[in-house]
Amino acid sequence: MQASPLISIGLPVSLFIIMIGIGMTLTPRDFRQVAVYPRGIIVGTVAQILIMPALAFLIIAVFNLSPLIAVGLVVIAACPGGTTSNLFALMARGNVALSIVLTVLANLITIVSLPLFTNLALELYMGENEAIRLPIERTIMTLGLIVLLPITIGMVLRSYFPEKSRKAEGIVSIFGGVVLAALVVALVYGVRDQLGELLSQAGPAAIALNLAGIGIALAISRMAGLTQRESMAVAVELGIKNGTIGLLVTLNLLESETMSVPSAVYGVLMFFFGFLLTLYGRKYIPQQSKPAD
Repeated sequence: MQASPLISIGLPVSLFIIMIGIGMTLTPRDFRQVAVYPRGIIVGTVAQILIMPALAFLIIAVFNLSPLIAVGLVVIAACPGGTTSNLFALMARGNVALSIVLTVLANLITIVSLPLFTNLALELYMGENEAIRLPIERTIMTLGLIVLLPITIGMVLRSYFPEKSRKAEGIVSIFGGVVLAALVVALVYGVRDQLGELLSQAGPAAIALNLAGIGIALAISRMAGLTQRESMAVAVELGIKNGTIGLLVTLNLLESETMSVPSAVYGVLMFFFGFLLTLYGRKYIPQQSKPAD
């Protein structure tokens, strides 16, 4: 498939800008939390990196998905938390600092874990087609340039221009939503002849992945002794994915519009379930009292 300029150029550039925005949310204090109280970090990271892909493989077996859709579902399941997860954590009364650290750690770890899970899915579901394989070295280099470098740039900008960086966070989040919407529209047009069939497969599977991820996150977080706010942050990180990375892998690296459908469908549905999670959090999690001056 010959990628359009929107995909081959616009997607990596847009993702670079979005990741700068994530970097601008970070301060050294956020990383000190890892050393002070690592339990939430460990639970949230394991859930994102290992449990979500495992859920995807289970859902594929239950729904008996076609090979291309199955690989696409594993890709989005292995993606880290999205650019708007921190905003949803705030609205749902989750632990925002924990959400920020989880977002960044997952984005860094998936530089390596995402190509590994993707190639595992390719071997399991498309093993007879040796021509389709995700090049690990190229993928690590691509994700490193589009994730690690801009996050570092964002942190540097935050340290030198804290006020401007805080104002830019909201703009970047909106930009991320606009980019995802534009990509979804382009994908729908590209697979319009197969849209009904693909949605009938990817839709229920994406819903199951999202709900199962959120439910398991809340359950294991509470079992691990995390507070309500920390549990909500972990649930948001599993529910709100970086669908743009999923589209980058499936469209730019694997060059498959069909494989990209689960990322596109999940990228739309996650906002609906994110708002439901927000309503749940605001109803059942007490508002945090502000410290006295």
